[in-house]
Amino acid sequence: MSNYRELESVLPLFSYENDFLVSKQGDLTACYSLTLPPLFTLSQAEAENLHGALVKAFRLLPSKSLVWKQDWFVQSAYSDFQGRAKFGSEFGSKLGYGFGADLGSDLGSEPSFLSRANSRFFEGKPVLDHTCYLWITFPNPEKKLGDSSLSNLFRSHWVGEPFFRKGLMESYQAVLAQIEHLLNADGMGMHRLSEDVLLGTPGAKGVIESYLLMPSNRSFPEIHDMEFKPDWKIGDQFLGMVSLSSLGQLPLELETSKVFEPYSTDLSKYYLGFASPLGQALDCNHIYSQVFQLEESEKYYSSLESKRLRLHALSRYSRANELASDSIAAYLDEAIREGKTPVKGHANILIWADSSLELKKAIREASASLSKLGLVPKTETWGAPQLYWAGIPGNAAALPTNECFHCNLDQLICLFNLEGASASGVLPKGLRLGERRYGQPVWVDLSDEPMQKGWITNRNKFILGPSGSGKSFFTNHMVRSYFEQGTHVVLVDVGHSYQGLCELVEGYYFTYSEESPICFNPFFLDGEVLDTEKKESLKTLLLALWKKEDEVFRRSEYVAISNALKAYYEFLGDSPGIFPCFDSFYEFLQTGFSSMISAEKVNSRDFDLGNFLYVLRPFYRGGEFDYLLNARENLNLLDQRFIVFELDKIKDHPILFPVVTLIIMEIFISKMRKLKGQRKMILIEEAWKAIAKEGMAEYIKYLFKTVRKFFGEAIVVTQEVDDIIQSPVIKDAIINNSDCKILLDQSKYQNKFELIQKLLGLTEKEKSMVLSINRANDPSRKYKEVFIGLGSHSQVFRTEVSLEEYLTYTTEEKEKLRIEELCRLHGGNREKAIAQLAEELRQSSSG
Repeated sequence: MSNYRELESVLPLFSYENDFLVSKQGDLTACYSLTLPPLFTLSQAEAENLHGALVKAFRLLPSKSLVWKQDWFVQSAYSDFQGRAKFGSEFGSKLGYGFGADLGSDLGSEPSFLSRANSRFFEGKPVLDHTCYLWITFPNPEKKLGDSSLSNLFRSHWVGEPFFRKGLMESYQAVLAQIEHLLNADGMGMHRLSEDVLLGTPGAKGVIESYLLMPSNRSFPEIHDMEFKPDWKIGDQFLGMVSLSSLGQLPLELETSKVFEPYSTDLSKYYLGFASPLGQALDCNHIYSQVFQLEESEKYYSSLESKRLRLHALSRYSRANELASDSIAAYLDEAIREGKTPVKGHANILIWADSSLELKKAIREASASLSKLGLVPKTETWGAPQLYWAGIPGNAAALPTNECFHCNLDQLICLFNLEGASASGVLPKGLRLGERRYGQPVWVDLSDEPMQKGWITNRNKFILGPSGSGKSFFTNHMVRSYFEQGTHVVLVDVGHSYQGLCELVEGYYFTYSEESPICFNPFFLDGEVLDTEKKESLKTLLLALWKKEDEVFRRSEYVAISNALKAYYEFLGDSPGIFPCFDSFYEFLQTGFSSMISAEKVNSRDFDLGNFLYVLRPFYRGGEFDYLLNARENLNLLDQRFIVFELDKIKDHPILFPVVTLIIMEIFISKMRKLKGQRKMILIEEAWKAIAKEGMAEYIKYLFKTVRKFFGEAIVVTQEVDDIIQSPVIKDAIINNSDCKILLDQSKYQNKFELIQKLLGLTEKEKSMVLSINRANDPSRKYKEVFIGLGSHSQVFRTEVSLEEYLTYTTEEKEKLRIEELCRLHGGNREKAIAQLAEELRQSSSG
């Protein structure tokens, strides 16, 4: 007799009918996928809420129903190309998006230098993919749960007919609809699987085939032999199983979540789902199955009562009998009083690896994870094939009874894995960060998707990070990502943090030095007409140059300056050879406008032109600040998409700084109002402190309250806790109008973090997240973590980039000097310079 059988002849499934899988035993199974919250994002209360939602949902099922939840965790190597192909097939056709550069640099037809470098950097990185399935089986009532010793592994005949009676099917569908509604309402996305997804298509494996052949990223098709002796193998994969099949393997108490010590501090406790160490946190190929069958309560309690009476009758012969009788009585009292739902339960971890040595190591790791939770692992040998076979979608009713234990539903649900992998954004836009456990790249949209989902009401951002926390590095990465996706970026800095990025993208970099002082030309219109908004900004500038902050100007003076500007631009229209700038405006005041007010006999008390010209003389040709408003380069500021204003050397200058900040605000407001349909971003680094002192607080308040109406976002970055606590501008204008809070390592401030927590309105969960940053980083990889709070949705990510991107942002003097040297060698090509230095560093580290 041959020991080999054709899989098709023993497969326990018959067909797919009316949205149900039908087994050869007459069982009906509804198949779903579940979307779980990302790992490390569930608070203790949220875990309890999910637990309660699952209990409520499954109590709706009729008795004898089986629920088999499977979490598939498959090791793979990250591929940016595969990510693009997946996006294209799943989302491109459905949503109607094309794949031009406007969709995002990393999917554009011509990705940028840094995007290509990042793709190469992440290519091949090990990741752990996660998929969660839920099989709800309605067994054929003519048969019982699988025999304790026999399996349907070699049984192909029917034991009954499938139940397609209309009333019964409608009742099943009604119950399933209620369960879907409950779980979707509680944030656990539940979606019915289609026939193609389950059974596959000519070009893609289905879920059932993937389970039978072991999930992998190998090309389709795959045909493997399956053997259970001498080694359990499917093709070249070695399999093993660790199970929980008796009450003796469970601890005295089960919880929904446990304290995760690596991320906890003396001031905060970080919680992890109770079973999460068996899921996404277990780094090996495995399927974690959680199974239960609902008991018939009355019948089950009746059998226990009979057992209690027998034990009580025998109690005179053994104290153990008396204790057992009392325990059963106590259990029955509690279960009946609190309306508990009795179930038969089981859980197992199916593991596969490329070699027997790897398999043994993975089984040891899985057993250690179980032991840390107070669970007693059992390595399955004889029973493993039956449990594996029962795990086929639609075959849950074949689970052997001797592999089950009795408990209540709420206890069994504690063994459910409630956390999964971080989901990437629906569209690859925003910025690419890494998930916390393995560093797998995920797209995090900080602006549009959160607005559409109602998490936030504005796109403004507040960034807090002490010196050395990676704050400037993260903001560079964020700004670069937004810029490459079409955003107009205006940066106000005081530390040269963005010079490298600005030069790489060929933006405008305004800074002050004795050799090349900062200069602008607010009078240059670049072919546009003088509209009301531009005229108002010029009037504001001229008044600021003329009057001190505490001086009040008269209405007549305001009107006179307005008339002067109107006449000046009319004069320019008739004199095409004259270049618009402050010098020509000043000369027009001396000649043409002077004649006008003389003819109109304007009294000097109403407008003193002589005083006006005298005070503004330093900004005219030959004056101390004649460079400031007479620029002839970098004039097209409206269409330039990347502009940096470096104010470090003038932030304390009593004349230059107020004028420059006025011009900066005018430039961004002009972009905000004139660039319709284009995203605008203004990011103010530590310069906001100086701006607020110089009477510019009202501009900041205006920006943060109105920028959202013009498809824009305002961002403020700071590093000192005392700054945000003491500044009324930050408190009232910025924090209250910034729905996105971004915090970096706050370990320096953990003893006074309560002040920050109160000011930013952080929950206890968010506090524990922030204080856990960088506490258990992977020592083999170089990155910093960042907390991102979007309304009630918060998560910690890695900021990990390629060596080329690091060198673009570096502030290390030695590296910056080497880049400048290589730039000269490559004729000013910064990309080639960065690429060469990156290669030099790689070779030196490998050598």
